[in-house]
Amino acid sequence: NHTGVITVRGRGGGAKRMYRQIDFRRKDRDGIAGKVVGIEYDPNRSSHIALIEYADGVKRYVIAPKGLKTGMTILTSADSAVEPNVGNCMPLRFIPSGLEVHCVELAVGKGAQMCRSAGSYARLTNREGKYATLVLPSGETRRVSLDCRAVVGAVGNSDHQNRRLGKAGLTRHL
Repeated sequence: NHTGVITVRGRGGGAKRMYRQIDFRRKDRDGIAGKVVGIEYDPNRSSHIALIEYADGVKRYVIAPKGLKTGMTILTSADSAVEPNVGNCMPLRFIPSGLEVHCVELAVGKGAQMCRSAGSYARLTNREGKYATLVLPSGETRRVSLDCRAVVGAVGNSDHQNRRLGKAGLTRHL
Protein backbone atom coordinates (compact mmCIF):
# COMPACT_ATOMS: atom_id res chain seq x y z
CA ASN A 1 0.00 0.00 0.00
CA HIS A 2 1.04 3.67 0.20
CA THR A 3 3.07 3.12 3.38
CA GLY A 4 5.16 0.30 1.92
CA VAL A 5 3.46 -2.51 3.85
CA ILE A 6 2.73 -5.72 1.91
CA THR A 7 -1.01 -6.29 2.27
CA VAL A 8 -1.48 -9.25 -0.08
CA ARG A 9 -0.22 -12.55 1.31
CA GLY A 10 1.07 -15.31 -0.95
CA ARG A 11 1.87 -13.08 -3.91
CA GLY A 12 5.41 -12.98 -5.21
CA GLY A 13 8.01 -14.96 -7.07
CA GLY A 14 8.42 -14.97 -10.81
CA ALA A 15 11.58 -15.15 -12.86
CA LYS A 16 13.33 -11.98 -13.99
CA ARG A 17 12.48 -10.96 -17.54
CA MET A 18 14.94 -9.13 -19.75
CA TYR A 19 13.00 -6.84 -22.08
CA ARG A 20 13.72 -7.30 -25.78
CA GLN A 21 13.17 -4.10 -27.78
CA ILE A 22 10.93 -4.97 -30.75
CA ASP A 23 11.04 -2.88 -33.94
CA PHE A 24 7.35 -2.25 -34.61
CA ARG A 25 7.95 0.59 -37.09
CA ARG A 26 10.63 -0.78 -39.45
CA LYS A 27 10.50 2.68 -41.07
CA ASP A 28 14.23 3.35 -41.35
CA ARG A 29 14.88 -0.11 -42.85
CA ASP A 30 13.21 0.60 -46.22
CA GLY A 31 14.93 -1.17 -49.10
CA ILE A 32 17.51 -2.94 -46.90
CA ALA A 33 17.43 -6.74 -47.03
CA GLY A 34 17.35 -8.47 -43.65
CA LYS A 35 18.40 -12.06 -42.95
CA VAL A 36 16.75 -14.06 -40.17
CA VAL A 37 19.50 -15.02 -37.72
CA GLY A 38 17.21 -16.97 -35.40
CA ILE A 39 13.75 -17.42 -33.91
CA GLU A 40 13.72 -16.86 -30.13
CA TYR A 41 11.41 -17.17 -27.14
CA ASP A 42 10.35 -13.90 -25.53
CA PRO A 43 9.06 -14.02 -21.93
CA ASN A 44 7.27 -10.68 -22.35
CA ARG A 45 4.85 -11.76 -25.09
CA SER A 46 2.95 -14.79 -26.35
CA SER A 47 4.52 -14.80 -29.81
CA HIS A 48 8.07 -15.75 -30.70
CA ILE A 49 10.46 -13.09 -31.98
CA ALA A 50 12.93 -13.18 -34.85
CA LEU A 51 16.38 -11.62 -34.74
CA ILE A 52 17.04 -9.90 -38.08
CA GLU A 53 20.48 -8.85 -39.30
CA TYR A 54 20.25 -6.27 -42.05
CA ALA A 55 22.77 -5.88 -44.89
CA ASP A 56 24.28 -2.79 -43.23
CA GLY A 57 25.05 -4.78 -40.04
CA VAL A 58 22.16 -3.50 -37.88
CA LYS A 59 20.36 -6.15 -35.78
CA ARG A 60 16.74 -5.82 -34.69
CA TYR A 61 13.99 -7.99 -33.22
CA VAL A 62 10.63 -8.33 -35.00
CA ILE A 63 7.53 -10.43 -34.27
CA ALA A 64 8.05 -13.82 -35.95
CA PRO A 65 5.32 -14.73 -38.47
CA LYS A 66 4.17 -18.28 -39.10
CA GLY A 67 6.44 -19.95 -41.66
CA LEU A 68 9.48 -17.71 -41.08
CA LYS A 69 12.66 -19.79 -40.74
CA THR A 70 16.31 -19.12 -39.99
CA GLY A 71 18.20 -18.03 -43.10
CA MET A 72 15.20 -16.50 -44.87
CA THR A 73 15.34 -12.92 -46.18
CA ILE A 74 12.74 -10.27 -45.37
CA LEU A 75 12.26 -6.80 -46.84
CA THR A 76 10.55 -3.58 -45.84
CA SER A 77 9.40 -1.09 -48.45
CA ALA A 78 7.26 2.00 -48.85
CA ASP A 79 6.50 1.19 -52.51
CA SER A 80 5.46 -1.78 -54.65
CA ALA A 81 9.04 -3.00 -55.22
CA VAL A 82 8.64 -5.82 -52.67
CA GLU A 83 6.78 -9.08 -53.27
CA PRO A 84 4.12 -9.96 -50.68
CA ASN A 85 6.02 -12.86 -49.09
CA VAL A 86 5.78 -13.93 -45.45
CA GLY A 87 7.54 -11.42 -43.19
CA ASN A 88 7.72 -8.56 -45.70
CA CYS A 89 6.43 -5.21 -44.45
CA MET A 90 4.69 -2.76 -46.79
CA PRO A 91 1.75 -0.35 -46.98
CA LEU A 92 -1.68 -1.96 -47.26
CA ARG A 93 -2.19 -0.47 -50.75
CA PHE A 94 0.45 -2.87 -52.16
CA ILE A 95 -0.77 -6.05 -50.42
CA PRO A 96 -3.14 -8.16 -52.55
CA SER A 97 -6.69 -8.63 -51.24
CA GLY A 98 -7.40 -11.87 -49.39
CA LEU A 99 -3.99 -12.17 -47.71
CA GLU A 100 -3.48 -12.48 -43.95
CA VAL A 101 -1.56 -9.61 -42.33
CA HIS A 102 -0.33 -8.84 -38.82
CA CYS A 103 1.45 -5.99 -36.99
CA VAL A 104 -0.93 -3.48 -38.58
CA GLU A 105 -0.54 0.25 -38.01
CA LEU A 106 -3.70 2.14 -37.07
CA ALA A 107 -2.12 5.54 -37.77
CA VAL A 108 0.50 6.16 -40.44
CA GLY A 109 4.04 5.96 -39.01
CA LYS A 110 2.94 5.10 -35.47
CA GLY A 111 4.11 1.49 -35.58
CA ALA A 112 2.28 -1.82 -35.28
CA GLN A 113 -0.67 -1.70 -32.89
CA MET A 114 -3.01 -4.46 -34.05
CA CYS A 115 -2.64 -8.26 -34.42
CA ARG A 116 0.60 -8.71 -32.46
CA SER A 117 -0.17 -11.67 -30.19
CA ALA A 118 0.47 -15.36 -30.96
CA GLY A 119 -1.63 -16.76 -33.81
CA SER A 120 -3.44 -13.50 -34.57
CA TYR A 121 -3.98 -12.00 -38.02
CA ALA A 122 -6.33 -9.80 -39.99
CA ARG A 123 -7.59 -10.62 -43.48
CA LEU A 124 -7.36 -7.81 -46.02
CA THR A 125 -10.70 -7.95 -47.84
CA ASN A 126 -10.93 -4.87 -50.04
CA ARG A 127 -9.80 -1.30 -50.66
CA GLU A 128 -12.17 1.64 -51.12
CA GLY A 129 -10.90 5.16 -51.69
CA LYS A 130 -8.29 5.96 -49.04
CA TYR A 131 -9.14 3.03 -46.75
CA ALA A 132 -8.60 -0.72 -46.60
CA THR A 133 -11.04 -3.05 -44.84
CA LEU A 134 -9.57 -5.63 -42.47
CA VAL A 135 -11.58 -8.53 -41.03
CA LEU A 136 -10.38 -9.86 -37.68
CA PRO A 137 -10.91 -13.51 -36.59
CA SER A 138 -13.64 -12.31 -34.21
CA GLY A 139 -15.62 -11.09 -37.23
CA GLU A 140 -15.04 -7.42 -36.43
CA THR A 141 -14.18 -5.23 -39.43
CA ARG A 142 -11.78 -2.30 -39.19
CA ARG A 143 -11.10 0.43 -41.75
CA VAL A 144 -7.45 1.49 -41.89
CA SER A 145 -5.67 4.00 -44.12
CA LEU A 146 -4.03 2.50 -47.22
CA ASP A 147 -0.74 4.17 -46.24
CA CYS A 148 -0.56 2.22 -42.96
CA ARG A 149 1.98 -0.59 -43.01
CA ALA A 150 1.39 -4.24 -42.23
CA VAL A 151 3.45 -7.44 -42.31
CA VAL A 152 2.32 -10.27 -44.59
CA GLY A 153 1.33 -13.52 -42.83
CA ALA A 154 -0.09 -14.54 -39.47
CA VAL A 155 1.84 -14.35 -36.19
CA GLY A 156 3.58 -17.61 -35.29
CA ASN A 157 3.35 -19.74 -32.12
CA SER A 158 -0.40 -20.28 -32.56
CA ASP A 159 -0.23 -23.23 -30.10
CA HIS A 160 0.46 -20.82 -27.24
CA GLN A 161 -3.11 -21.08 -25.92
CA ASN A 162 -2.90 -24.89 -25.77
CA ARG A 163 0.06 -24.96 -23.37
CA ARG A 164 -0.65 -26.84 -20.13
CA LEU A 165 1.35 -25.59 -17.19
CA GLY A 166 0.70 -28.74 -15.14
CA LYS A 167 1.38 -27.41 -11.65
CA ALA A 168 0.98 -24.28 -9.58
CA GLY A 169 4.74 -23.73 -9.42
CA LEU A 170 4.96 -23.05 -13.15
CA THR A 171 2.30 -20.35 -12.85
CA ARG A 172 4.29 -18.87 -9.96
CA HIS A 173 7.50 -18.89 -12.06
CA LEU A 174 5.71 -16.88 -14.74
